[in-house]
Amino acid sequence: MLIIIVVATLLLVVGGGAAFFMISKQKADTEEGAEEAAPAPVKKAAARDEKKVPPAYLPMDSMVVNLADPGGERVAQIGVTLEVADAKTSDMVKAYLPTIRSSVLMLISQRTADELLTAEGKEKLIEDILRAASIPFGGSWEDEDEGTSSKKKKKKKVVQVEYPVTGVLFSSFIVQ
Repeated sequence: MLIIIVVATLLLVVGGGAAFFMISKQKADTEEGAEEAAPAPVKKAAARDEKKVPPAYLPMDSMVVNLADPGGERVAQIGVTLEVADAKTSDMVKAYLPTIRSSVLMLISQRTADELLTAEGKEKLIEDILRAASIPFGGSWEDEDEGTSSKKKKKKKVVQVEYPVTGVLFSSFIVQ
């Protein structure tokens, strides 16, 4: 009786291992075929494809801000939507949304209407908002400014850190 139980157990283990091997081999073949057919053009998109999770968007309330123009009569009404990796990350970012919103308001209030009306000015604002959104998660204003540091300091290896906010989109942009 003991011999029959041992043989049956061995057959189940060997059969399960063979099934696992076949399934993993088929999955690997399918992934290789997909990679050869359409290589990912952007590193950020490739990381998102591996997870098979679409990004989540976190809209912020529209902001009306006095601009830094002489006379103080110019204002901007700007709607910002933050792109985050997934819904779980969105919940984490929501906890810091008041801090991020305050930073965005301060950034916009330091700009002039002429700066905000150019495409370069809008791109610079997006970069600054991304940097400001990374601060509550351990980022700093010096992350991208290391190249401008004094020559006395040794150059550090730049380590790419991924912060929860991956993109900034404008939902409205009015300068008056």
